[in-house]
Amino acid sequence: MNNQDAIRDARELGTPKMLVLGLQHMFAMFGATVLVPTLTGLSVSATLLFAGLATLFCHLVTKKKIPVFLGSSFAFLGGYFAIAPNGEPELLPYACFGVACAGLLYAILAILCKTYGSRRVVRFFPPVVTGPIIIAIGLCLSASAIQNCTQNWFIALVAIVVVIVCNLWGKGMIKIIPILIGVVASYLVAAVTGNVDFTGVREAAWIGFPVKYENTVFSLFTSGNLNTNLLLTAAVTIIPISFATMMEHVGDISAIGSTVGQNFIEDPGLHRTLIGDGVGTAIAALFGAPANTTYGENTGVLALTKVFDPRVIRLAAVYAIVISFCPKFSELIHAMPAATIGGVSLILYGMISAIGVRNVVENKVDFSNTRNIIIAALILVLSIGINYGLDGGAIQIQAGSATIGLTGLAVASFVGIVLNAVLPGRDEGFTEQLKDAGSLGKY
Repeated sequence: MNNQDAIRDARELGTPKMLVLGLQHMFAMFGATVLVPTLTGLSVSATLLFAGLATLFCHLVTKKKIPVFLGSSFAFLGGYFAIAPNGEPELLPYACFGVACAGLLYAILAILCKTYGSRRVVRFFPPVVTGPIIIAIGLCLSASAIQNCTQNWFIALVAIVVVIVCNLWGKGMIKIIPILIGVVASYLVAAVTGNVDFTGVREAAWIGFPVKYENTVFSLFTSGNLNTNLLLTAAVTIIPISFATMMEHVGDISAIGSTVGQNFIEDPGLHRTLIGDGVGTAIAALFGAPANTTYGENTGVLALTKVFDPRVIRLAAVYAIVISFCPKFSELIHAMPAATIGGVSLILYGMISAIGVRNVVENKVDFSNTRNIIIAALILVLSIGINYGLDGGAIQIQAGSATIGLTGLAVASFVGIVLNAVLPGRDEGFTEQLKDAGSLGKY
């Protein structure tokens, strides 16, 4: 079945079924999308608003051809935690500035892809570089998951067990939304056992604007106490993460194309999908929402329903936007126990690292080649060693009057990309075998 056949079939379903299909896509992305602001301290309402808007923008840029949903990216969690370790409201806008810069890097890559061709550009970011970076992202986040679990191991274990059961034995939609089901189950157990404070939910209004000015990047430049050092540190820390997420993007767009039966890399073009994802991320970050990424959960729903009409995804985006205007719902998410978050993230962070391993294995990276071992070894040791071995998890560099902190991921990404470019024996053919890296937006 090609894309046009799917669109025709979807229209034949009628409006009621289309509305239900859109709701199903919203539930598919929901658990992972709201978990990112819960982990970082960002606004749930702003997250849902800009996930919906970014999705609609991406559809517009890609000529409404691709059934893709843009939800919160877990890949950037390390960047948020490096700048605002405990979700400090005054520090989060600095982290968002770094994410906005990373989003704009997508636009630069899109221009290069349009000018020189996609294959000539992505070969500078092969799996021997991006795979170990993804592995390091999960490992660097692991400590925070354990800390949250220690708040109440019983509640955390409920989330862990439910996610595992849904993943291994779930059928249909249950297998697609294990994170959401795990969160709901653990949350309910916590509520029944008196481990949830619903005061904020009761006091919140039913309707309100999703964005608060003090949470935006713009507030930094009007507050009168801008920390230039921290601003530069945020940019340098977070931008390198995008090298891995851009390759993830390529894999995800390929996966969606395989599901639908269309080559979206060629038409509407990788440069368009990168613009949609990157600019959507940059705009979201400027207004205090997390980075966005193409969502594998929704690709799973496409495969399950066999309805590939992009209009169904746009309906899910509209639903997300509508929900974002309900502060009471946002407070319900904020009331989630730390142990529930810890249980889900314990699996999530481990699976992020496992996805990095899969990225290396599926793309057949040759570790009998010494250059590949050197690149992977330095990426892993630098990222993890700096993160856990230095105060603040960063190398402090004096640049004139400014002090810039380089996190382990930033240093490791730079070293990996440079070594791959200069060491002899680079694999020029990996773009022919590029596999789906697995969406870091999910798990």
